[in-house]
Amino acid sequence: MKYFSVALVIAASLSAPVFAGNGNGCPPGLAKKAVPCVPPGQAKKWMLGERLPIRTPWYEVRDWERFGLPEPLDGSRYVRVDNDILRVAIATGIVLEALGVID
Repeated sequence: MKYFSVALVIAASLSAPVFAGNGNGCPPGLAKKAVPCVPPGQAKKWMLGERLPIRTPWYEVRDWERFGLPEPLDGSRYVRVDNDILRVAIATGIVLEALGVID
């Protein structure tokens, strides 16, 4: 019985790292989302007057007619951040308008 208990403890300690996950506390279903480890509805919500962070990847939307958007005003442009379209000031990167979500 003593050897069985020792073997059981060793087996449990060896198998624990296998079931521990990826170590960052993120469930597997959320790890593959566009914004990793953030539940749906909790992703970034843009606020007017907020500066677009420097490290945030964004893409300029040049075909704004395709999305039914009006021509951007002087000194601003449309950018896509994840699936959000924002109108931002060119000089400062401040969010002037949050226009919606695209797929």
